[in-house]
Amino acid sequence: MPTEATLASAMLVGMLGSTHCAGMCGGIAGSLALATARDARRWWQALHLLAFNLGRICSYALAGALVGWLSQQMLDTLPAPAARQAAGWVSAGFMIALGLYLTGWWTGLAALERAGARLWRRIEPLGRRLLPVRHPLQAWLFGMVWGWLPCGLVYAALAWSLGAGSPAAGALLMLAFGAGTLPMLLAAGGAARALRSAARDSRVRRASGAIVLALGVASLVPFGAHDGHDSHGGAPASTVR
Repeated sequence: MPTEATLASAMLVGMLGSTHCAGMCGGIAGSLALATARDARRWWQALHLLAFNLGRICSYALAGALVGWLSQQMLDTLPAPAARQAAGWVSAGFMIALGLYLTGWWTGLAALERAGARLWRRIEPLGRRLLPVRHPLQAWLFGMVWGWLPCGLVYAALAWSLGAGSPAAGALLMLAFGAGTLPMLLAAGGAARALRSAARDSRVRRASGAIVLALGVASLVPFGAHDGHDSHGGAPASTVR
């Protein structure tokens, strides 16, 4: 299962990367808040918004469980040290790519978003059937659909889940990541103008990307450090244990 440090890192990545989320999902969250404003009571509006985001995070956890299952099959099929090291390199590579993507220095993850758009075209009509949202359960289901929106940030986090080794560990990692995105998305939906303005600031995005990039580079160190020990039966450190 993921260690506390790994879960904390996943949450931090979600929090830093949510500067990107505010642009992609903040608009729909704000629209959802406006759609429920007619009910006049703020707690009802907030409940819809929370249900939407919990549905989104549930989809992340489901996707993490699927990727964790795939990693489990890989670890069961290939020699354990080689499989874990390969998963670690892929995870670290995606984390570095995410850092470069957030800073704007390299936009390669946008190609994955375009590829994911094909699947999204099949899923998105399900969300339209739930509109207008009049009940928290509808908002939760709408969030479940919206969680599959093509997003380079989510894809990078899912690549991290390749090192999970089990469906439960993959789901837990993505839950931590999703929890990190929650503050920004709740604030965006609640029309917190100052926070949304900060998210759009290129300096904030570059700083967030630089931190994620550093985390990705740092995650490479354990794998390189253990290369020399494979012949003695030691297994490379895994990103998620």
